[in-house]
Amino acid sequence: MSPDEAHGLRVPASPHVGGARRIVPPGVGAAVALIGWLGFSIGLHPLTLPDEGRYVGVAWEMIRSGDWLVPTQNGLPFFHKPPLFYWLTALSMEAFGVNVAAARLAPLLLSGLAMLGLWTTTRRRAGEAIANATLLVLATMPFFFAAADYANLDMPVAAWIALTIVFAADAALAMRNGTPWRRQLVLAWACAALGVLAKGLIGIVLPGIVVIVWLLAMRRLRMIPRLVSPLGIVVFLVIAAPWFLLVPERHPGFLHFFFVYQHFERFTAGGFNNPQPWWFYVVVLPGLTLPWSLWLVRARMPERSNGGVDRRAWHTLMWIWLAVVVAFFSVPQSKPVGYVMPALFPLAFLIAGPALAAWRSQRRAARRAAGATLGLAVAICLGAVVFVATRYDRDQTALAHALRDARAPGDPVVFVQEYFFDVPLHARLREPVPVIADWHDPDIFKRDNWKRELAEAAPFAPERAATLLVDARQGFALRCGKAPLWAVVKSADEAIVAALPDATRVAASHHAALWRIAPRACPAGEALPR
Repeated sequence: MSPDEAHGLRVPASPHVGGARRIVPPGVGAAVALIGWLGFSIGLHPLTLPDEGRYVGVAWEMIRSGDWLVPTQNGLPFFHKPPLFYWLTALSMEAFGVNVAAARLAPLLLSGLAMLGLWTTTRRRAGEAIANATLLVLATMPFFFAAADYANLDMPVAAWIALTIVFAADAALAMRNGTPWRRQLVLAWACAALGVLAKGLIGIVLPGIVVIVWLLAMRRLRMIPRLVSPLGIVVFLVIAAPWFLLVPERHPGFLHFFFVYQHFERFTAGGFNNPQPWWFYVVVLPGLTLPWSLWLVRARMPERSNGGVDRRAWHTLMWIWLAVVVAFFSVPQSKPVGYVMPALFPLAFLIAGPALAAWRSQRRAARRAAGATLGLAVAICLGAVVFVATRYDRDQTALAHALRDARAPGDPVVFVQEYFFDVPLHARLREPVPVIADWHDPDIFKRDNWKRELAEAAPFAPERAATLLVDARQGFALRCGKAPLWAVVKSADEAIVAALPDATRVAASHHAALWRIAPRACPAGEALPR
């Protein structure tokens, strides 16, 4: 023992151990391990439908068309969401190839970025131990684990919302303490801008509500104007505004559709995806975070003498953050499960406190309970991976590969009574696919599905829509010419294709089939424009 150690002084570890120099900084190994844990299954299971197929398909269309300004679904403008996820996913597939792992890379990296921001700020305001425990709880929550390699917009927007909140709150506490705060505040505004580019106004509205309610609870109302930083606003506009200014030049109706229809009317109206009662998230959130959610009943505010005012303020932030997110998304009738994902970050923090206390307890039963919770959480995550990798039966990868192998370049393809989101991607189709369906159905706009999405896009490109949204009464006029027509159809609707002369079933997979329809000469005027 050295003299310094004998007097109770902590001596920093030497960068040289046995003559070898330490190359990896402390904490990097743990970060790599967390990302490895979240991403080890990134390519083990096919794209799930419709969500992953839809959003990855839009990114694929950016690659094949070269148009990175206007997102398209089946060649028609897709303005339901802003473009950030599509940009990141298209860049990933350009760099690493068109495959499911590359398609899921953006959510994985953004989950890691959000964890880093949460850890950094929590470590500063509540201590390193609770910050470490928070990440361990978060990374092994089944809901978060699954979302980290799920290729849709839920994790990206949740990550930017979380980063906006923690950086803004960190800046507010720094202001109160008289320490540097401008960098954190500018980071918060930049993350809010990226949240807007990821999902829309929710990227700034939801963090704003959380931070304002928190400051009100702390009786720091005068701090709110100071968070409205002129530099932060400039950074926000430089990042978020250009896309929203450029798109209307090509599609004048975009701003009304995106901001009025998709935000306000969708928030309050029915007929959208997954309508549920007001208490839906109150039940689903604890259920999808089992077994960790059981520890929430033991979460408490820290004592005033334990950790100081910053720690109590950080705990208050987390309780308010959790409550605001659940309440906010409980208002609309439409309640997709992924919407509540921003609540996972504060939930993990609040659970980490009692779990950490149990790990440190002198009572063996408490330590065993914490260890058993961690083990069961990991087992649930691994079980979900095995289930999805072996039992999921809705993807059309095999059918798309059969189409790619059998079809000659230039042969027309048509979808019948369904838009198969993943087929253009896996079959590497270079052109949009005509979809034969009843496009005069008055109920199209009453349900939130693929047909409504394509029908809502038609007014932005009416001429192209006329060639792609083929009414069932027009039949299979695309078979006119010298090339065969390839039709992808659900198994339940195969009779429509089987009734055609010279139609041959080529392949079938997962409740769908691929048919080859021999060409025939067409009377003048029968062939559809292509």
